[in-house]
Amino acid sequence: MRRGKVQLKRIENKISRQVTFSKRRSGLLKKAHEISILCDAELALIIFSGRGKLYEFASDNCMDRILDRYERYRHAEKTVVVNESQPQENFRHEYGYLKSKVDALQRRQSHLLGEKLGTLSLKELQQLEQQLETSLKQIRSQMSQQLLDSIAELHTKEKSLLEQKTLLKEKITESENILKMLHQMSPKEQSQALASSSSPLTVSSINIGTCYLTCSSVPHEFEDPHLFE
Repeated sequence: MRRGKVQLKRIENKISRQVTFSKRRSGLLKKAHEISILCDAELALIIFSGRGKLYEFASDNCMDRILDRYERYRHAEKTVVVNESQPQENFRHEYGYLKSKVDALQRRQSHLLGEKLGTLSLKELQQLEQQLETSLKQIRSQMSQQLLDSIAELHTKEKSLLEQKTLLKEKITESENILKMLHQMSPKEQSQALASSSSPLTVSSINIGTCYLTCSSVPHEFEDPHLFE
């Protein structure tokens, strides 16, 4: 009994569709293998299932070489067509090529923003997720490096400020010690101490208690006008 002609339309039943795909896929791969051997032909076959799973066959297991040959052939064919066509045709082809590139970039940008993902297969979604994770790792690494640089710069500034603070404390302590020594001296000893100082003259007379001293020189530490109030 002859089989009825199968109507070519989408099989609505999911299980029947999967069974038919499995059978037809196996037959197609078998035919591809046979024609590659019988006819000594280079053949590449690529199949994506409805779930996004990849099935492929290449004669001599050289898929990359066959695809490279296909790209070279297509490029040479396009070059011949362009050379033989009119300038207006050249512009039309170039416009179509550039427009397709722009459309692809816009779709890619939409996908990166999480938009229009319904047209992507499972494998494409996984690739997109991996690319986003790689970009996030690079961004986080750059942020961490900038934070570390900022912290190191702040530590350097803190160390410099602490050194300046220590130096100022030493100067203040030294000045206080000198003042304490002067207060413990008699007016005559104070006059002799000031006269033996190597600092330039800055004050003509100094009032210490009820005594007035005329000095030829005075240390820099005594240049504060409130020193002997």
